[in-house]
Amino acid sequence: MAFAMVPELKNVRINSVNFRSKLQWDPPTFHKGNITYTVQHKSSYKNTFENLCTSIDTTECDISFLSIYGNFTVRVMAESENELLGLADIIFNPMEDTIIGPPAVKVRSESGYLTVDFTGPASENSRENWTVQQYYGSSFYRVQYWKKGSAQKVITVNSSHNSASLLDLDPWTVYCLQVQAVVPEWNKVGEFSQVLCEKTTENGITPVWMVVAVLLISMLVVLVSVPACFFSFLCIYRQTRYIFYPSYSFPQHLKEFLSKPSYSSQFCAPQSPEEDHSYDKLTVISEESENCSGETENQSSNTEEQVQSSHQEISDSEVPDLKEDQVQTSYLIQPVN
Repeated sequence: MAFAMVPELKNVRINSVNFRSKLQWDPPTFHKGNITYTVQHKSSYKNTFENLCTSIDTTECDISFLSIYGNFTVRVMAESENELLGLADIIFNPMEDTIIGPPAVKVRSESGYLTVDFTGPASENSRENWTVQQYYGSSFYRVQYWKKGSAQKVITVNSSHNSASLLDLDPWTVYCLQVQAVVPEWNKVGEFSQVLCEKTTENGITPVWMVVAVLLISMLVVLVSVPACFFSFLCIYRQTRYIFYPSYSFPQHLKEFLSKPSYSSQFCAPQSPEEDHSYDKLTVISEESENCSGETENQSSNTEEQVQSSHQEISDSEVPDLKEDQVQTSYLIQPVN
């Protein structure tokens, strides 16, 4: 097919951001009937074109599924009733032609400084959810910030990580910032993010009065909490001891009595009439005298003689011979079996 006499389509362009690529063009100026478009491509190591979009009626075609690496020739043709109305070719290199979009940025105020976090931008032609920087290799982020209302004095900070700290800021001051990704190897600079503003706080130096107040409060809490904990523990201990170890103690003599039931049976058991109970009669004579101190030794000897003769019964005839100041006492002694 000869294309020498076919007019060229105007304003053919490729819009590619983060490897999301679209081929766009303007329709022919003079045309008749319905116009359809066909988009083809071929790589640098092929000689034949392959169709990307066929017989479409719009003036754009998504070519994002082309490989990110390599050069491509992309062709668009306008047709009407099998008549070629126009065509155009364009060279496309995704790594060079795509635009790096703005990263996602978050900023938070710390004690006297600002912390900026940024991610991406994410590639829109990657099944692995890669970022654009992962395709290019070495890259970094550029952060520009300034005091709100004085955009003439802009400070730039570069970071090869996903965050940056903006130091030496005035306390209680609003700062604005924006971030872009930079790929120096490909000489590519990404788009800036939207401007974000945040107010700083104190510089992080704690006043002396605040330190003293914190110490006093801490000491007060300790002084109040320690006795409270001690008394609470004491109450719990007393209650537990009262429940499991009561203070009442069973009398010792009752314990001994109950532990030896044979004693009780000995006294309570009825006596047999056949049992022989023999008793010895013991008579103790005590003599009172006006001279008690002098006769103490004689009473002791008399008592011993009376005990030795406990098995002999004193006759009734001997009782009257006792002096009037003598007292007679008799005891019945039961022998122990």
